[in-house]
Amino acid sequence: MGLPKKIKKHLPLVPEKVGFQRREQLLEYIQEDGTYLPKGVEHSDLDRGMLDFVRDELKVVVDGKIIPPVDLIITTQNWAQFTQTWKFEDLNGNPNPPFITTVRQPEVKYGSTPSLQYTIPNRRQFYYAKVPTWDGQRKGVDVYKIPQPVPVDITYNVKIICNRMRELNEFNKIILQKFSSRQAYTFIKGHYIPVILNNVSDESVLDIDKRKYYIQNYEFLMMGFLMDEDEFEVSPGISRALTMFEVSTRTTNRRAELYPPRPDEFDLDIKFIGNNKETNELLSYTANLTVTRTNNIDSYSVYINDNYVGDDISKIQINTNDLLKIVVEKTNPSLDAVIFTTAKLL
Repeated sequence: MGLPKKIKKHLPLVPEKVGFQRREQLLEYIQEDGTYLPKGVEHSDLDRGMLDFVRDELKVVVDGKIIPPVDLIITTQNWAQFTQTWKFEDLNGNPNPPFITTVRQPEVKYGSTPSLQYTIPNRRQFYYAKVPTWDGQRKGVDVYKIPQPVPVDITYNVKIICNRMRELNEFNKIILQKFSSRQAYTFIKGHYIPVILNNVSDESVLDIDKRKYYIQNYEFLMMGFLMDEDEFEVSPGISRALTMFEVSTRTTNRRAELYPPRPDEFDLDIKFIGNNKETNELLSYTANLTVTRTNNIDSYSVYINDNYVGDDISKIQINTNDLLKIVVEKTNPSLDAVIFTTAKLL
């Protein structure tokens, strides 16, 4: 078995970027040699990208010579003009094959890319980036916005004109190898644009009375998009906000109200903490105390100003500056005891 014609003499020491790092690299390609905004893409840029794709990716070498591609988009309108400046012509002014031409169909259709998304009408703007700014006094940001790109489908016919079948077969092999995965990509202003092989046809002239030559046509569909730089928008972001209030300078006198209002009836709990069995309270109001319930009390005796009033009574009448004394017998002497009462002011 013979050695392959292509022998690698250099090994890649730096691995290719993948995943998030690859996406960051693609974003750098879009912004390379420009501003923070992406570069605009017009019809002429797509045509230039197709010509570069034919020149670089579909290069044909036969007998050590490169089949020259015509570096111009050919149409039926400018074919006559192109033949006046033909570079590959003989002494009689006739085109000298082999050579490769690129013909573009005049119609440009709305795109059919699978990632196509329709948005709200009126070409709304989408956020793209925030760029820090400095005006010499304070920091700020500029907000960059771009509209959604307009997808387009452009049909190109790449033709090879040659006298020998050898050139035809070599060009056919290169194209079928390149598009074995259905589509290839061309690099246009930092964007990878897909190109699809649609059809292959033959236009050879085999008339005996005429000069015999082969013409093979390859129909490609470029699924590109248009980005108009005039639609890009750069606006300053909000660096500070000024809030204004409208107030009245007139003063009004309002009556002060006690809140909550003073109650005429409230709960009064008399507690006996620990081993304590007696309490003395000097009251500063006149009221009737009603015993509602007790806790941990077996019996109790009531004294007012050291005068015995009674045992286990349910109502106690007191006046301002009276000394109320209560002595209790606990059910469990080691626990706290409480007499729950309700006081109603008189």
